[in-house]
Amino acid sequence: MTPDQITYTVFGVLLVLALIFDLGLLSKKDQTITIRQALYQTFFWVALALGFFIFMWSENGQVLAFEYISAYLMEWSLSIDNIFVFILIFTSFSVKSQYIPRVLLIGIMMAIVFRVIFITVGVALVDRFSWILYLFGAFLVYTGYTMFTSTEEKEYDPHETKIFRFLNKALPLAKHDGDGKFVVTENGKRLYTSLFVVVIMLAAIDLVFALDSIPAVMGISRDKMVIYTSNIFAVLGLRSLFFLLRGAVSKFDYLQQGIAIVLVFIGVKMLAEHWISQWVDKQTMVFISLGVILVCISGSIFYSIFINKKGLPEDVKDDSVL
Repeated sequence: MTPDQITYTVFGVLLVLALIFDLGLLSKKDQTITIRQALYQTFFWVALALGFFIFMWSENGQVLAFEYISAYLMEWSLSIDNIFVFILIFTSFSVKSQYIPRVLLIGIMMAIVFRVIFITVGVALVDRFSWILYLFGAFLVYTGYTMFTSTEEKEYDPHETKIFRFLNKALPLAKHDGDGKFVVTENGKRLYTSLFVVVIMLAAIDLVFALDSIPAVMGISRDKMVIYTSNIFAVLGLRSLFFLLRGAVSKFDYLQQGIAIVLVFIGVKMLAEHWISQWVDKQTMVFISLGVILVCISGSIFYSIFINKKGLPEDVKDDSVL
């Protein structure tokens, strides 16, 4: 077997065993997950991702391993934005706490399937039309710029989204959670509960976020294995991260600016790769990318915590510059 085949095999085995462990031992049906349990599960998924990084280093070399960990950190930081929207969806549909773990799990499993399809199509397009990378680069620069300069926070209402409107027109929906069921029968009519709607919305919203994250990962690495594994590991950790951060995610006021800087950096790197490669070798560029991601993401989180601890008024914080 080639090193790539060995890595894919190990990844597949790890994935199956981890899911069995997480679902069978760490999770029980309709059980409310505590902060402590969420912390243990977050450590579990992060440790697994870091362990895979060490394995890739020994099996596939230093460069590919650091491309993987850079892509994983990029996806992991973008996951916090997902969590904020997930919280709004659960709140809007009044999902009971005992149902959240199961609904979140199913939504994430669907998101993984959609992401694999999305990545496969994206990689195939890039292999066939390499100029698409320049479109991705320009898109990331534009997205990062608008994210950084955005001053108005639009209130997100899940009931006003195109996804919900489509489901409301296409399916007969019940206005309750069916006591934990996804489909119920009332007066001889089959109805889809609010839990079913939430699952579909979680998967669809994650796919929308993938429009930013997957091009960003392609800007870090073109290796299919790096793109698949970093995405899947990051998405699998979403559930535990949700329960860990749902009470504190609003405290990261400046994380958006940190992510925006990283997106602009990766976009510019994609646009100028031809010229950059003449001056900087690939290994050095990988370390530079990892350094930028670590500094921007950790810096924006610590800065957010520092500003919140100082207790500055909201209008002062909004006018601050990262």
